[in-house]
Amino acid sequence: MELRHLRYFVAVAETCHFGRAAEQLHVAQPALSYAIRQLEAELGVTLFNRTTRQVSLTAAGEFLRSEAHRILAGVEDAERGVRRIARGSGGVLRLGLTGTAAFSHLPRIARLVKRELPAVALEIQADMLTPAQCDGLRSGALDLGVLRPPAVGEGVEMATVDVESLVLAVSVDHRLAVEPVVSLTDLRSEPFIAYASRDSAVNDAVLRSCRAAGFVPRREHSAPGTAVLLALAAAGLGVAVVPESVRALPLDGVVFRDLVDGGTVELALAWLRDADNPLVDAVVDILKPAIGRELAGRHQEEP
Repeated sequence: MELRHLRYFVAVAETCHFGRAAEQLHVAQPALSYAIRQLEAELGVTLFNRTTRQVSLTAAGEFLRSEAHRILAGVEDAERGVRRIARGSGGVLRLGLTGTAAFSHLPRIARLVKRELPAVALEIQADMLTPAQCDGLRSGALDLGVLRPPAVGEGVEMATVDVESLVLAVSVDHRLAVEPVVSLTDLRSEPFIAYASRDSAVNDAVLRSCRAAGFVPRREHSAPGTAVLLALAAAGLGVAVVPESVRALPLDGVVFRDLVDGGTVELALAWLRDADNPLVDAVVDILKPAIGRELAGRHQEEP
């Protein structure tokens, strides 16, 4: 059954007149009549009652009319969807995020995409470390990532999303909880809670900052993720130095304090270089300028 036959059939079914249907379709009436006979022969049914005075649908024809409308509408939807994807204005974008980026940055990313590309659906994979995201971009499991630089492996392009200060997380009854601002040297003798992964960019940044302050942090506990890390800090099992965005995860028993010499850690938008994906190009073109304006505005506000 060809789509052309369905379209011809619908035109005749709606007009109940071969001549008018042929005019609408811009085809010769004999060609239209022949196409309808072909369709009836293929289905093995009579779709129209024909007399010299009128044309009407049979019961089988009535059923096919409703089904043909549904099928043709589905085809039109598919055509529009394919064109949107080809233009980069529709489809599914698979987005990976690291750590607390799902809380601190996903809302604004999702708002921008929804506003500029309403036909795009986001498929989210959270709590992915940088190496896993880079592997996902290269394998095609991810289209876009929000990760902690540096990228691991070849072929990944990045644009800075944020530069976050590192802050201190301690239990409410810790001796430093009453201090508004803390120096890393105050943590020299403290037990540290760190992320369990060897690939943690945050761990690396904390280690660099502590070494610059003249000591190596004494790790006593490891956590698989930020929620567990904060819970251990709340229990008084050690101190944690974390990105400022972790403040988006308030937990009873934990307070955050600024570090004067804590250093920073970056967050970046990442995608596969030279990937032939108009949707990724469209989303990156939307996010990069918006993020750049926000970062510039934030730096102007800093003293």
